[in-house]
Amino acid sequence: MARRIRGVRHQAGCNRHAWMRSRGTGRRGEPPGPLPPPYAQAVSPSTAVPPIFARAVRDLRSAHPRPEIEIEEVSPPARLAPYAFAISAAVVRGEEESASGRLILLHDPAGHEAWEGTLRLVTYVTAELDAEMATDPFLPEVGWSWLTDALDHSGARYKAVAGTVTQTLSTRFGDMSGTPATADIEIRASWTPADRDLQPHVQGWCALLASTAGLPPPGVAALPMRPWS
Repeated sequence: MARRIRGVRHQAGCNRHAWMRSRGTGRRGEPPGPLPPPYAQAVSPSTAVPPIFARAVRDLRSAHPRPEIEIEEVSPPARLAPYAFAISAAVVRGEEESASGRLILLHDPAGHEAWEGTLRLVTYVTAELDAEMATDPFLPEVGWSWLTDALDHSGARYKAVAGTVTQTLSTRFGDMSGTPATADIEIRASWTPADRDLQPHVQGWCALLASTAGLPPPGVAALPMRPWS
């Protein structure tokens, strides 16, 4: 069961394959309260959803990404925290997905020392790259700056940020030889919101997806590639 939030242009804008996407329908803007399965799967039926978590879920559900980004609600991973919620996204350019990712919201009412709070956001973003770009030794630093710049520019306040950036280059052999080498970048990160307003964090996450997919700024059309004369 999943709820899709269709891509709509969002005011702050968002600035790069397919990754575990569930499909379904639903309504946006549902008020906070007891969550339907599977989003409350870590909560016993008699336990009320904490208001802080309900508001955080509402903020994630209110995402209005730019048209190239399609967002869906998916089942969160189990046993990471007493309460969890997750959305996944794909950046679609034409008929192809150029990047994908997942954003997971965790809540532990007892707090977590490593989090420095009771809420934690965890993300995984991946995209294909040109093989030449994947060999750039500065790519990890650039990839990490896509995350921090996106959060900063969206006005998200955060702390205890941590993560990794991985670049891979795959060369094919045997029956697959002769095809171009493929390259990927993976950004895994987590951070703790410094306040209870998570809408800037969702906007920043959309901007990270757009940057990783190589999308131009909102309202700017990408120029078509022209052959050298």
